[in-house]
Amino acid sequence: MMNDQKDPEKLNLSAVIITLNVEQSIARCLQSVTFANEIIVVDSGSTDKTCEIARTFGARVIHQDWLGYGAQKQYAVEQASHDWVLCLDADEWVSKDLSAAIQSELQKPQNQAYRFPRCNRFLGRWLRHGEGYPDYNLRLYNRQSAAWTQDPVHEHVVTDVEVGRLDGDLMHESEEGLERYLQKQNRYTTLQAQVLFEQGRQASLSKLLFSPVIRFIKFYIIRSGWRDGVPGLIHISIGCINTFIKNAKLIGMQHR
Repeated sequence: MMNDQKDPEKLNLSAVIITLNVEQSIARCLQSVTFANEIIVVDSGSTDKTCEIARTFGARVIHQDWLGYGAQKQYAVEQASHDWVLCLDADEWVSKDLSAAIQSELQKPQNQAYRFPRCNRFLGRWLRHGEGYPDYNLRLYNRQSAAWTQDPVHEHVVTDVEVGRLDGDLMHESEEGLERYLQKQNRYTTLQAQVLFEQGRQASLSKLLFSPVIRFIKFYIIRSGWRDGVPGLIHISIGCINTFIKNAKLIGMQHR
């Protein structure tokens, strides 16, 4: 499927997505990137209809056992036919404004990498303040100039070139039920603590106590997270709790 408003041959763009059992969200993600020349889906062993749905959108589906978030995304980028790649998670989709901005910019790129704001929906509300927005992400780039870090969690794209900005939001369904969201955060804090431990970092009593407080002040008060109502309060509070738990787990690792 291609967008009729632009000539896809002028874009030379690959949309790249990693998946695992995401049949509920993958169609919306894929539909939003049909303007790309190709769609690459790297799946780590889905047992639902994820791969079948991806193929209906003309995606090239590749199986790769899980390598870790950063390594898996970098592997997916390396499978693309084009140097220009747009990297998404399955629970994200490109808004119409961002789609238009990407297509327009790639007709004659002024930079080799671009970031744009990500808008997160949490407990049914689009967060517009705090740490939920603008949440800038670098996801569109020439792979000759940038790459994913190998971090097992909170992976991100790194580059030495100047990074441009595009208008339009990358939309993100940040939770599919609070219980599943909390389970995911528990995994993330374990991975974060493990990385810190391997780096030889130490958790102190002051960091355990004051880091969550500083985070709350920064995002809820200074960056007006309170304007996002109860969902905003819960979102930021969970982030503060994660900071505490990450340091608590690191202390546990140190004692072992």
